[in-house]
Amino acid sequence: MHDIRAIRDDPATFDAALARRGASPQSDALVALDARRRACIAEAQTAQARRNEASKAIGAAKASKDEATAQALMAEVATLKERLPALEAEERTLDAELNAALAAIPNLPLADVPDGADEDDNVLVHERGTRPDFAFQPREHDAFGPALGLDFETGVALAGARFTLLRGPVARLARALGQYMLDTLTAVHGFEEVVPPLLVRDEAMFGTGQLPKFAEDLFRTTDGRWLISTAEVSLTNIVAGKILDEGALPLRFTALTPCFRSEAGAAGRDTRGLIRQHQFDKVEMVSIVPPEQSEAEHERMTACAEDILTRLGLPFRRMKLCTGDMGFSAARTYDLEVWLPGQGRYREISSCSTCTDFQARRMNARFRPDGSKATRFVHTLNGSGLAVGRTLVAVLENYQQADGSVVVPEVLRPRLGNLSVLEPA
Repeated sequence: MHDIRAIRDDPATFDAALARRGASPQSDALVALDARRRACIAEAQTAQARRNEASKAIGAAKASKDEATAQALMAEVATLKERLPALEAEERTLDAELNAALAAIPNLPLADVPDGADEDDNVLVHERGTRPDFAFQPREHDAFGPALGLDFETGVALAGARFTLLRGPVARLARALGQYMLDTLTAVHGFEEVVPPLLVRDEAMFGTGQLPKFAEDLFRTTDGRWLISTAEVSLTNIVAGKILDEGALPLRFTALTPCFRSEAGAAGRDTRGLIRQHQFDKVEMVSIVPPEQSEAEHERMTACAEDILTRLGLPFRRMKLCTGDMGFSAARTYDLEVWLPGQGRYREISSCSTCTDFQARRMNARFRPDGSKATRFVHTLNGSGLAVGRTLVAVLENYQQADGSVVVPEVLRPRLGNLSVLEPA
């Protein structure tokens, strides 16, 4: 959500930032709508003040037996009394129109975000790890995964396309991955573990920017709630409507949850394998910080996700997304892309974004600086640490053997009864 006062004060800068995201100028329409709203408020305030003044004058006129003046004042009060509800209704309508217009506009990119149209314009920050050198032609996970427990056919039979059943060894490996990620983020990096609701109200989806623009990408229940597309929704909304003490910040939350996405805009993309599913597990990180800490927190959060990839021995790279490839609520995003030998390319496994005060304004999440009576909006950040299904794919493909078996990364073996190799059935 954007601050209309900032737009009013510097419309050219606002429009220039929107242009970097490929959006048309918005300031003229927004400022005009705001001017109508403020004029309505001013008229209502003037009318109420005059009504109060005239009401007092009626008594004075009657006391002085000036009946003509009293009758004129009473007629004026009656007219004002009739006009005020209409002004109040008009103000509510204009306020709703302005908020709806502001809510549909994406966050503005930070100055260091590269300009660009799509993923081809993203910028490499660095590469880490060593790609495995195979003595055989590596295969994609869906080719050898079924012998390890990836049951695509039963998943589709149960729920339809983009659903998969995990069984036996690969199910255990997926569980170990999720728990390892969660334990690393809590024990090593200081995040607080949370078990959040998977169903949320409209307000929560609006607060993080999924609604109203992206309703078609979500699943809605019959009672009007929404299945979360990411634990970012539940975790960020922990502070919705609250005024926090500065001393309580930063807050860092993490959760391992199922996530649900309709993939409405992904028809025909990644229909094979585990890369793009309607239901998948993900470990999410959310940070709530004062504005002065959000730059450092973005680097810290991204480094936490990178640490998990490094511990798992998976080669990856960090990309800074261009303006045309960022999400709606993000002001800057780093994507971590893991190397998949079967595909012979890097694929996204984590996105870490700073949203500045964009989500906080939508949620009315504030803090009170030490020694101050005034409040400020917090900054919110979110990132995957990591997507479990895609990490499972990366482990299977990077640790695959010629016979279809998969070597278990050393850090996961204690969670699998010291099992070192997944053997095909």
